[in-house]
Amino acid sequence: MQRIQRLLLAAALALAGGLALAAPAAVVEGIQMPAWIERGGARLPLTVAMELKPGDRLITGQDARLLVRLAEGSVVKLGENGTLLLAELDPRRDGLFQAFMRVAEGAFRFTTEALGRQRRRDVKISVATVTAGIRGTDLWGRSRADHQIVCLIEGMIEVGAAGEKPVAMDQPLQLYQRERGRTQPLSFVDRKQLEEWAKETEIEAGKGAARRGGKWRVRLARAGAQDAVLAVYDQLRAAGFAAEIRVAKEGDKVSYEVRIGSLPSKAEAEALAARLRGRHGVAEPQVSG
Repeated sequence: MQRIQRLLLAAALALAGGLALAAPAAVVEGIQMPAWIERGGARLPLTVAMELKPGDRLITGQDARLLVRLAEGSVVKLGENGTLLLAELDPRRDGLFQAFMRVAEGAFRFTTEALGRQRRRDVKISVATVTAGIRGTDLWGRSRADHQIVCLIEGMIEVGAAGEKPVAMDQPLQLYQRERGRTQPLSFVDRKQLEEWAKETEIEAGKGAARRGGKWRVRLARAGAQDAVLAVYDQLRAAGFAAEIRVAKEGDKVSYEVRIGSLPSKAEAEALAARLRGRHGVAEPQVSG
């Protein structure tokens, strides 16, 4: 019982802390699990609506996606098997938003939505040894072993590897590549190729992704003994699924439930239930709105 109480208290404190901050520098908008956050030496599953801080390292697993919204109106997307370090996040009082993000592995996309295009920003994204200074509004990139690419979709950026002079990119579909430590001449990518690449960072329908504001949930375990519930809870969270515990009471009978919420529709909740059935101690998941 004491462990359950500690878990519930920690969740309440996290919520209270989130409400106290009027304008978080970055917040998680959507997750196609599994995904984790490393903060302060701890590794935990990412949760929808989690407020992010400088120093946070975000990690996605196999077939996963992540959507993060920045305070200045941009969104950052991370594809599967990706690692994104939020080295700097600083929404300054003078209206300038400063950020430095490092993509160690995986595909990413940075997009500024229409309402945020007039806001002042100083944003840099490094892809392994390549750094892009963003003055544009839309770009896509990927880091794999000895191959890094940055593709400009719209706007303007400056890209360069460590020790090299940055090059300006100001034409749609312009492509910067670095292979085995060598920078290639700027080129252009075909629109169809870009569309294929873009799929790597988009949350997919029918994969059970959680979204901010989602009202559906999946109950993954229910028992009167807390130890049985905690076993499932621990397995799911270690695997990168944002499970939570709720205490239910019917008359004098108390039960404990493990569930995942914030699913945007019944179809997505059912998709997640199907993914987890028979895995991580989950037997017969139940969907509710």
